[in-house]
Amino acid sequence: MFENLSDRLARVFKKLKGQGTLSKEDIDQGLREVRLALLEADVHYKVVKDFIKKVKERALGHEVMDSLTPGQQVVKIVHEELIGLLGTEGEGLNLAGRQPAVIVLAGLQGSGKTTTSAKLASWLRKKGRKPYLVPADIYRPAAIKQLETLARQIDCPWFPTEEGTPPADIARQATAQAEMQGLDTIIIDTAGRLHVDDALMAELKAIKEQVEPQEILLVADAMTGQDAVNIAESFNKALSITGVILTKMEGDARGGAALSIRAVTSTPIKFVGVGEKINALEVFHPKRIADRILGMGDVLTLIEKAQDTLDRDKARQFQEKLKKNTFTLEDFRDQLCQVRKLGSLEQIMSMIPGLNKMKKFKGMMPDEKELVKIEAIINSMTPEERRKYTIINASRRRRIARGSGTRVQDVNQLLKNYAEMNKMLKKFGKGGFKKIPRGLFPF
Repeated sequence: MFENLSDRLARVFKKLKGQGTLSKEDIDQGLREVRLALLEADVHYKVVKDFIKKVKERALGHEVMDSLTPGQQVVKIVHEELIGLLGTEGEGLNLAGRQPAVIVLAGLQGSGKTTTSAKLASWLRKKGRKPYLVPADIYRPAAIKQLETLARQIDCPWFPTEEGTPPADIARQATAQAEMQGLDTIIIDTAGRLHVDDALMAELKAIKEQVEPQEILLVADAMTGQDAVNIAESFNKALSITGVILTKMEGDARGGAALSIRAVTSTPIKFVGVGEKINALEVFHPKRIADRILGMGDVLTLIEKAQDTLDRDKARQFQEKLKKNTFTLEDFRDQLCQVRKLGSLEQIMSMIPGLNKMKKFKGMMPDEKELVKIEAIINSMTPEERRKYTIINASRRRRIARGSGTRVQDVNQLLKNYAEMNKMLKKFGKGGFKKIPRGLFPF
């Protein structure tokens, strides 16, 4: 997401920063390229027009022309205007008022509403809420069963919807049931259609009248680009939606939907889906997204993911083993498993300033398949071999290769890399771990 846009903007700003002074022509040329980059990213043309106008007004003022670092000032202006375009501040859920609070998820078929319902329930539980999942899609085959399965997966209560019951009645009955069970947040997964139609809107309006939800969230597929903006306009006009959840943000979407929806509908993006796993839901932070677009990384989101995902006790044990130089292959495997819980390596690296540029260089990006191979090799070792890798002779290496479905050369390479890493850790361990900065480990 945003990769092409980030690369295009990086080239524009590099050119501007390299100049000691900027003329009106320099700024016009730079903004012309910014305009093209935004349009290629599928940002709504009216949004692009207003954005460039605001940046140009500021760039041609004293703020830039009288600055000692005009190129840097232009980047600063674009950064600030991007944040304004995306919404200035991240907006949370409004669950105040009548309890249990009601959240209705709406959207077209295939946008990911059912999975998002479970993700949202999981996120709310981490915040101390008691969610109740309500399957109200009575049309799509197995939709009710799918939400029940997801509810079991996250150990969340759900309403036992009977097929054929009108969705508005399901919502009303579920609200009464949640109140009886002492649950404080109802998440209603509604039906979708292949396109917006009157029957869908009438059904959603009936649900809205029955339960008076605090939040009506549109679930939109970021991969659809401009269509996502048009869909948001249609739903907003009919239902007055309170927010948007953009799904499939981890894919190769160009980013136009994220940059356009707020400006076109005046409706905030509240969450983004960044993967298939239940924990792959992030609060939408405009500043952090603007930082990612301009290649500044997103360390805060990475830290939050680490705090929510990683095992703190294992992290403490890992730190102690590093200090005592007792880091084994078993520990190495466990750390790989912990890191993979955070998401793909590409996602992680895109959040670290500077590392996202490694994608441009062939062979610099780590291969996810290699991590799977490493884990398989270590799992094929005996506990003793994992603790004392020096006992792994030629016959053991052949056995490990057969057991992991790899080659002896792969086993040799892993052991060589591990030995080199051990040497480095021993050098670093001579007083170096006393200087580990606070916050490096998630506790």
